[in-house]
Amino acid sequence: MAEHSIVSPLPGTFYRRSAPDAPNYIEVGGAVECGAVIGLIEVMKQFSELHADKTGTLVAFHVEDGDPIEPGQLLAVIESDE
Repeated sequence: MAEHSIVSPLPGTFYRRSAPDAPNYIEVGGAVECGAVIGLIEVMKQFSELHADKTGTLVAFHVEDGDPIEPGQLLAVIESDE
């Protein structure tokens, strides 16, 4: 098994769901497909989707919902067979 880090491509605020009353895109321990949305990054009221770059299991988030983030900051880790 290999671990793959997902880092922020830009500064902003990280969200794990599309709206306050919506479920999280994915939970820790959940299966994730390559290209699946795992969160949103909001910059000045514009939202960009954050996608998984590997198929596997989401083993950790390193930020909480609503946390401010910086470019290059580690956001999540996926474990995969690749």
